[in-house]
Amino acid sequence: MGVERVPMDRLLEQPSGRGLVAIPLALIIVITVVDIHSPADVHLGPFLVIAPALTASLAGPWLTAGIGVLAVAAQVFIAVLHGGLATSNHIAQITALTVLSALVVFVCYVRERRDRQLSRARSVAETAQRVLLRPPPRRIGPLRVAWLYLAAEDETQIGGDLFAIARAAHPGTRVIIGDVRGKGMAAIGEASVVLGAFREGAHRYATLPELTAALEESFCRNLEDVADTKHDPGEHFITALVLDIPDQDPQAQMINCGHPPPLLVHDHQVTALYSRCPAPPLGMSELPPSSRRADPFPFETGDILLLYTDGVIEARSPTGEFYPLAERVASFSATSPDALLRHIHDDLLAHVGEQPTDDAALLVIERTTSHHLHRPHLE
Repeated sequence: MGVERVPMDRLLEQPSGRGLVAIPLALIIVITVVDIHSPADVHLGPFLVIAPALTASLAGPWLTAGIGVLAVAAQVFIAVLHGGLATSNHIAQITALTVLSALVVFVCYVRERRDRQLSRARSVAETAQRVLLRPPPRRIGPLRVAWLYLAAEDETQIGGDLFAIARAAHPGTRVIIGDVRGKGMAAIGEASVVLGAFREGAHRYATLPELTAALEESFCRNLEDVADTKHDPGEHFITALVLDIPDQDPQAQMINCGHPPPLLVHDHQVTALYSRCPAPPLGMSELPPSSRRADPFPFETGDILLLYTDGVIEARSPTGEFYPLAERVASFSATSPDALLRHIHDDLLAHVGEQPTDDAALLVIERTTSHHLHRPHLE
């Protein structure tokens, strides 16, 4: 299971609507023929404006302009056969049709220009997100990993959800998942600071408190350079969950900085791992490493650890109910990280009934018996 971006799916090329332009062409022909064979006091020419208006929803401004010219030409042809071009009624009809067609073309041009701008914004957002959230290895040490990223419905916004996995200096793996307060490029900048500090410090710092303190220090030091304090003068912080999973020791450690608790699946039993020594979110407290304490928890072979952001548990159903993640995970019979994520993905979308309104990230880690200590690899 890889990173799923809804905006990327919507950027896939759609079938062209140019083949449907035959419909407005047929309308021009039908309206013209019927008008010509109608009594002199019956005027159907004004209905020709339907052709360029319909074309605007199917094609671009140039093709719309072409259909508009054909509609005006058809109106002129009708006028010639019904009393000539000099009559005031025909002059008014031709003028009105020309003005309306020009207006439709202008609206079509503005819409197409806006769509191009939005498409570029989506492309930039997609690229920035992929660069920031480099796909974790599918297998690292004794761990199997799967991940999922669901983008919010607003396609022009980039969420601040983040996650990363890196090897430690000792035989073990370090993991982080977090959520930046806010959206947009500023949130991406704040997330990039934490991810860069994590990837650099994961193998450098011997203990989890030291690593978490380094993340805090880096975020606070670089906040003014990346945060949009002018338009968003409020508090800037990141909830984060940092873990240390040794290769051989079945006892893992975590430091929870204001983040939702992870779920541990052991023998089909789901347990929420609440921190006994919670820390404030990154950016809200410059505590020394000695003041931070890691919470140990058992993580044995065959266990599955589910990390997530609040976009998952705060997803509401049409009746306003939050998504009961722990209850749903307990009801699934998945035996692998990929299968579990597929169940959660399908069930979450069914619960919401539409695309979630907030970004949601999930990271599933399973401890296996086999391990690759030297170099993680993608599968």
